[in-house]
This record gives sequence, structure tokens and C-alpha cells, in this order.
Amino acid sequence: MFVSKSMSKNVVTISKDAGVVEARNVMTQNGFRHLPVVDDQDHLIGIITDRDIRSAMPFDRDQSADGSDMKDARVETAMSTSPRAVSPIDTIQDVLLLFQQNRVGAFPVVDDQNRVIGVISVRDLLRAFTNVLGIGEPGVLLCIVVEEKVGQLKRIVDAITEEGISLGSILVARHWDEDKRAVFPYLLTLNVGGVKNKLKKMGFTLMEPLDWTLEQ
Repeated sequence: MFVSKSMSKNVVTISKDAGVVEARNVMTQNGFRHLPVVDDQDHLIGIITDRDIRSAMPFDRDQSADGSDMKDARVETAMSTSPRAVSPIDTIQDVLLLFQQNRVGAFPVVDDQNRVIGVISVRDLLRAFTNVLGIGEPGVLLCIVVEEKVGQLKRIVDAITEEGISLGSILVARHWDEDKRAVFPYLLTLNVGGVKNKLKKMGFTLMEPLDWTLEQ
């Protein structure tokens, strides 16, 4: 899935000549924590965050500690001038890694002319993965530990479908044992007792998904 399908297209931006107080008010009114800063042709030239504003206005008021008027402070003086942006043809997997590496809450999305055409946030990404994984529907997530060899995934899928159960999604992840993998099928049913017993009789090891995460 591409960023263009998941991003928010109704972008609120701000000019570098706008006041920091104005930027703060726009963020507060819209529930944002980031604002792309653009020139008069919508080219991305910076980004200002709630953290930038707190640094510029540490007492969250219109005057700084020395009594100077914060209404005169411009976005240009507080913004980051080398913002990381993503392309509409990047995948949501690409962006997930960028979020992890950069530890930010949102990225501007720019076209090949560096014009801002959208914003993708952690919230947008979570919504996209929820749709991809089918976990918006009631169901149960299993964690099955398997030996890493050809045919294991087919055996699991066959066992599930033979029970008349539909799959919302299925993921395969690394295991701490190099010769094993963890398989996570999301079953679109709440009645999983029978299929769990069947998988165990086939020689598979089942874990609670949370236990697997904690072990990792």
C-alpha cells in the first residue's frame, strides 16, 4: 500500500513569516503537533512542532521570561529547516521504518517538485495497517511457532480453512531460535478452541502473542 492511499490530503500549512503564537493557535485548534512550513508556491521549506513552540515559548504565554513580546516571534526562527519528507509512492512499510528511525509523529508528503500534497501520521499508519490486516473485524490472533522449512505455512492455512474459518491476515516473523519462525494468523471467528487443538496435534507450538512479544 502506498502513502498516497493513506495520507491526509487536507493539509494545514503555515508561512515562515507567520507568528509563533499563530502557529501555536493553529495546532491547538486542529489538534496537530506538527505544521509544514511552505513558501508562497507550497514548496516545503521547514516544519514547526509543538516542541519547537515550547522551546520558543517556554512559559506558554505571550511573553518570554525576560518580558519580551512573543507576538513578534516568527515561525522562521523556531522551525526546523531540514525536515524529512516522504513521497506519495513510498510504501507504508517504508514510512513505518522511518517513524521508528526518526521518532517523530508525522511526515509531510511532497511531490516531485517538493510541493506539500499531504501529511502522513502515526495515526494514519495505524489505520492503514488495521485495514490491511483485517483486524477491524472481530476475531482472534494466534501465535504459532514453526520450524523454518518449506510447506509449514501451507499446512497451517489448510488446517484453518478445513475448519471453515476465514483468515483476516497472516504474518510471519523472526523467532529468537534461528531455525524457527513465528506465524500470526488473524482468524475471523471467536471460536478457536477446535483449530488450536488441531494445530497442536499436528505438532505445532502455540504461544500467546503477547508472550512472544515480551520474549522478543
